[in-house]
Amino acid sequence: MARSYESVQVYQSTMPVPVAAAKVGGMSRNPANTVVLAAAVLLAACATGQQRASSEPAMFTDRHASTHRDSDDLLSAGLGLGGLRAMAAPAFADPERSTAAERRRRAIWSNWRGIADLVPGGGYGDVYGSVAAVPGREFHALATLPGARHPHRVLLQLPDDFDAGRRCVLVSASSGSRGIYGAIAVAGAWGLPKGCAVAYTDKGAGSDYFDLDAGLGIGADGAVVPRGQAMAFAPDAPASASGVAFKHAHSQDNPEADWGRHVRQAAEFALRTLDEALPQAAPFTFDNTRIIAVGISNGGGAVLRAAELDGDWLDAVVAGAPSVLSGGDGARALYDYTTEAALLMPCALAHLDDLPQSPFTAVNQPQRVPRCAALKQAGLVDGDDTAAQARSAWQRLRDVGWSEAAIRAGTLSVEFDLWRAVAVTYASAYGRYRAGEHPCGFGFSAQNADFTPRAATAAERGAWWSDASGIPPGAGVGIVDPRLAPPDPTLPGLQCLRALWDGNGADADRVREGVEAVRAGLPRAGLPVLVVHGRDDGLIPLAFSSAPYVAAARSAGRDVRFWQVRNAQHFDAFLGLPDYGVRYVPLLPYVYAALDRVAAHLDGEGALPADAVIEARPRKAGEPMAAGALAIP
Repeated sequence: MARSYESVQVYQSTMPVPVAAAKVGGMSRNPANTVVLAAAVLLAACATGQQRASSEPAMFTDRHASTHRDSDDLLSAGLGLGGLRAMAAPAFADPERSTAAERRRRAIWSNWRGIADLVPGGGYGDVYGSVAAVPGREFHALATLPGARHPHRVLLQLPDDFDAGRRCVLVSASSGSRGIYGAIAVAGAWGLPKGCAVAYTDKGAGSDYFDLDAGLGIGADGAVVPRGQAMAFAPDAPASASGVAFKHAHSQDNPEADWGRHVRQAAEFALRTLDEALPQAAPFTFDNTRIIAVGISNGGGAVLRAAELDGDWLDAVVAGAPSVLSGGDGARALYDYTTEAALLMPCALAHLDDLPQSPFTAVNQPQRVPRCAALKQAGLVDGDDTAAQARSAWQRLRDVGWSEAAIRAGTLSVEFDLWRAVAVTYASAYGRYRAGEHPCGFGFSAQNADFTPRAATAAERGAWWSDASGIPPGAGVGIVDPRLAPPDPTLPGLQCLRALWDGNGADADRVREGVEAVRAGLPRAGLPVLVVHGRDDGLIPLAFSSAPYVAAARSAGRDVRFWQVRNAQHFDAFLGLPDYGVRYVPLLPYVYAALDRVAAHLDGEGALPADAVIEARPRKAGEPMAAGALAIP
């Protein structure tokens, strides 16, 4: 049967949402006593992590639904493991006029490959995980938080074998800044085969790019449309702005401050949609439906922020490698350690031997010497030669909490220019700057071979929604840096970005204020929380994020468990690089295992898992991953 794509009317929903009653194992003690509000309960997080309730209605607009069966499915869009492993993205028959089905299939391919280690022998599909076909339906909408300038995307995947008698919803947020399918390899891969509905949010980031020169953005179904039509992001930009704007950087919402509320609203969307899709089993409420939140990286931070919201609406939380700023000892802001690493780490790596190798290693290594010399001239390191300067840079990182393992794994972020990409975007987001008003002059645009800006083509725009990771460079959009200058081209711009953290002035105050707004509070008392993090994470070091969060939560009497995985870094997808595959293990199997243990606990089939430092072993060159090497508790 061919896939059908049925439209659902656009409307603003103000359907009442039940207040969560006390739960046992995700089910209500007394469903008949459900209290119904006149409007959705929405929660706003302040800088201290405290919450306030809002009586404003949740708004879900521009809804559309689709069915996915036979040659198509929910989990892999019919590609299966072989199709997801293909090196080339699923093609558009007409790159300038793709269909909704083509865009969806390509987005699923892109997001699987951006998150999971799918290489043969890596273990996916053999040792852990599955992409077996799951038929069902999808329901998309745009959701708006009270006070937000722009909506976030929400999606519910409803498998045909959903058991309304044992109702389960897994709610997740995209990792990084990815689009709406950005957590499919995390939440969908675990929940859909088990008959759970899975709800997603792009948490106010995503791949909704906007061509400022052409006046074209991304519509509700991923198509390129002119300003004025329904879209998830239409920037408020000065007339002089050119190039490309995107939601995470230019929404002026500082979306990270509301990540927990985005997750909550996605769960609300799931319940309302289940009422409509399965009317014979309605109502679906927080007190009669099990809700488990799961995410990795930024998605992990988002579900931890959701854990602090008032109300007994969540049954459990699993957070993998969470990007979270807590009040615990040793906690550091992402913007702080990212700008620090962007400056110091390229030099510090010259102090170390036997570093992981990537396709960009040969290009990157010659840049270490000029970076060390420039840092010496700026007074940021000591030493009269490169060796001494590199040792000084390395020691400075170690003195402020970077582990040796994190620095080594950070090689990848240096060689792929990830530190700069994150810093440029987050400076704009935290400061709530409009496109064209970046405090360090950065912009974003399609680029020529020499990195000069040019107009985007129709084919490039047509692939943005499917291909973009939510933070350039990528998908044909690059960073425009007006400060580029030899001998270390990116250094002047990086120094400006760092000064927004440790410098003075209105712009620095503005960025730091935005950072403080994302500080997490404590999880709700009695809520089971399991945090999983790689000990070798070089992008979100556990010493700055999950470890302080866990310590602070426990000191306040919260039930938080902690798995630390040796030889796991941040990016499972990069284990396809041969040298990374024999040095590191994937983190996803531990997230799946954590979900297994949490679900069993909620079913009354065991206690929550104890803390563990897991002695995982990477696979050897030429050998497949063995289950025993993962040492899953």
